[in-house]
Amino acid sequence: MTERTPWFSAKTHGYGAGWPIAWQGWALIAAYLAVLGVAGWLDQLGFGSTRIAAFALFVSATATFLSIAAQRTRGGWKWRWGKRG
Repeated sequence: MTERTPWFSAKTHGYGAGWPIAWQGWALIAAYLAVLGVAGWLDQLGFGSTRIAAFALFVSATATFLSIAAQRTRGGWKWRWGKRG
C-alpha cells in the first residue's frame, strides 16, 4: 500500500495540522471557506428551515474538512512538543 502525499505540514507544537504544503491543501481550505460563506448566507436569510440547513451544512463541512486534513497531514495528527534535544 502506498502512502498518500501529504497536503498539510505537521504542527511543531500542539495537536493537528499546520500550513498547507501542496496546492490541494490550499484548495481544500478555499472550498471550506466557500461552503462556510454559503452557510453564513443561508443563516442570514433568517427563516427557520434555512437556518437549520445552514447549521447542518456548517457541521458537515467542518467534519469533512477535519477528516480530510487529518488524513493528509504529514505524520498524522498527534501531540507534538517541538524539537527536543
